Amino acid sequence: MKHSIVQNPFLISSDQDANRADFSSKKESTADQPLKSLCLAVKDLFHMAGLPTTAGNPTWLATHSIPTQTSSSVIALLDAGAEFCGKTITDELAYSLNGQNIHYGTPENPSTPDRLPGGSSSGSAIAVSAGLADIGLGTDTGGSIRVPSSYNGLFGLRPTHGVIEMDNMVGLAPSFDTVGWMTKDLKTLASVAKVLLKESTETSFNKVLICDNLIDQVAHSSELKKQLDVWRQKGFLTNETPFHIDTQAWKASETFRTLQGAEIWCEHGEWIEAEKPVFAPDIQIRLEWCATISADDVAIAKQQRQAFTDWIQSELKDSVLIMPTTPGLSPLFEIDVDELAEYRNQLMDITAVAGLAGLPQLHLPVCELEGAPCGLSLVVERQ
Repeated sequence: MKHSIVQNPFLISSDQDANRADFSSKKESTADQPLKSLCLAVKDLFHMAGLPTTAGNPTWLATHSIPTQTSSSVIALLDAGAEFCGKTITDELAYSLNGQNIHYGTPENPSTPDRLPGGSSSGSAIAVSAGLADIGLGTDTGGSIRVPSSYNGLFGLRPTHGVIEMDNMVGLAPSFDTVGWMTKDLKTLASVAKVLLKESTETSFNKVLICDNLIDQVAHSSELKKQLDVWRQKGFLTNETPFHIDTQAWKASETFRTLQGAEIWCEHGEWIEAEKPVFAPDIQIRLEWCATISADDVAIAKQQRQAFTDWIQSELKDSVLIMPTTPGLSPLFEIDVDELAEYRNQLMDITAVAGLAGLPQLHLPVCELEGAPCGLSLVVERQ
């Protein structure tokens, strides 16, 4: 399947609608604006009053009215001084990790144009990576902040599930959907965190867990180990302990996909059956599978999720876990369809660790492989 490549990731830029609504909360201007003059790119799942939300699909746009309210996350960032620069392309209904869109185009990864940009927050990631925005606001359900951050050499944070309200936006799978953001530097990432995570508290860690088995499995294993050696020399990995997560035994990817798929069908199945929208073939196949998930499948998956969550939470007590973010660098555009499907399963085995348990995960762009960015993640217990 061929995808048109677009260098501009914006569906709507700030200068396309001079009469757009005032998206702020209309508070009086204050000196306390930590994001002043920083450009904000908003994934096209967040509602903004007076602007359309396409959710990556023209049938969605045609069958839904223009929003009259704005997501509280967007309002908070604008009130903190950020300047809206545009709404960005997303994968259809955010149900992909590739970053491709057959309707609006695939944003070009500026660092590796021959490789996928990563989805579903691809547009926001590319806007930051290309220097068109300072903050890329997105969502993470199955990895949609972490994956494009890795593929584009960005810092990306998926906070603890539920700490940021998911209001006035298009959902995918509510028990996994999480607001997140991407930046080029940690200072900007932290500034956004202070705005959106107002009740967060500092946490100290007594132990560093190194997920050796997952690090050994990824393509950039040697590069990650070099980075860990650098951190050891700097004294960052005191009280270091090897850690093992058997994602196959826990059926991490299978459990996540089952629960996500069931929730997606509850969220969008009725609309899909009524409107019969055109989706990319891979997304269409997954949506058809979602409709077949049984109540028994869900019940078993919920039990598995709870068991895994209880285990990982107990293991992470007073600890920080270091693990890979992805199986390696971004796949090439010409990758075989079956290979890409297999890669997706490998990818979700990794992203499901935080996803299943609702854990916060921070991607750090600390290395590259074959000229393409990749990195590792820090994961802690639920905050």
